[in-house]
Amino acid sequence: MNTKEVAEKLVSCCKQGDFETPYQSLYSPEIVSIENDGSSEGGLVEGFEGIQKKGEWWKENFEVHNTTVSEPIVADNWFSVRFEMDTTHKPSGNRSTTSEIAVYQVKEGKIVKEQFFYDEV
Repeated sequence: MNTKEVAEKLVSCCKQGDFETPYQSLYSPEIVSIENDGSSEGGLVEGFEGIQKKGEWWKENFEVHNTTVSEPIVADNWFSVRFEMDTTHKPSGNRSTTSEIAVYQVKEGKIVKEQFFYDEV
């Protein structure tokens, strides 16, 4: 798959609320995931095991009420997607809406890097 095809498949899955399938079919085993600048604890995760732990932490800590996903913007081996999420932080009960930009790098038909940019609350 080329970058555009990877981007379209990721967006299609996410719009259906399926955030697991892309990890299985679109991600490289050597994936690098960065939250914002990667400097906070858990801000830099590498490999499938790290991604799985990050996903488990998310499910344990957040209830997602709604997610809006933009169409991808593709440039060579990179693409970006805007996500808007209405969530409740389970431990505190606080509900909020977060808007973020996700930037992905694709090599040999697989996502090798993802980085998320958002304002921390």
